[in-house]
Amino acid sequence: MSHLILVRHGQSEWNSQNRFTGWVDVDLTANGKLEACKAGELIKDLNIEISHFYSSYQKRAINTLKLILNTIRVKNEKILKAWELNERHYGELTGLNKDEMKKKYGEDKIFKFRRSWNMSPEPLNKNNPYHPINIETYNDIPRDKLPDTESLKDTYERVIKYYLNNIEKNLNKNILIAAHGNSIRALCKYLFDLDNELISKLEIPTGNPLLINFDNKKVKEAKYLDFSRAKDLIKF
Repeated sequence: MSHLILVRHGQSEWNSQNRFTGWVDVDLTANGKLEACKAGELIKDLNIEISHFYSSYQKRAINTLKLILNTIRVKNEKILKAWELNERHYGELTGLNKDEMKKKYGEDKIFKFRRSWNMSPEPLNKNNPYHPINIETYNDIPRDKLPDTESLKDTYERVIKYYLNNIEKNLNKNILIAAHGNSIRALCKYLFDLDNELISKLEIPTGNPLLINFDNKKVKEAKYLDFSRAKDLIKF
């Protein structure tokens, strides 16, 4: 039996402002740091040895993982960072307030932008300071890999390609991934074989570790470690 632990980063500065964040590299709030530390305590209580640690390129995920590792007494140098695990790019919605956009476009259209499988917002102009080509964090990523906008399908394709090429082979050991709402939703779609309708309804709570148990690389059980903030996932 091996374990894969997925953790959505703690509350970010733009989560607290209800803004579309995507590839903008914002940090954790004080509450987000507390969520990350609590996640570390929950993981520590499992009393298991974790051998592999992954995060996205984005500091809200990296700092969540660092706080977890500090709690479980593991050195930060073990973190492998992959831009493929980044949050979905929200195109021209990036930086805008979600409630204001609901008033402008209607709740139904914004829900479709956020949760539909293959609908993307309009591309973000490359002159916009929030475009990835203008964010220093991504300077070492090939420019042709930096998106202007993404659907969940686009996010799924890059996340799962990275998972299959780099993570799945290590499932004989315990693995911890700190990432984002949509990159974790992409992983859950693949691991639990969710259809396009179910994935649109899946909520991923911040800072609450999802423990997935594997037997011979097949999912046997999944549960959130903080039961008080668990969201519906898959019934085993």
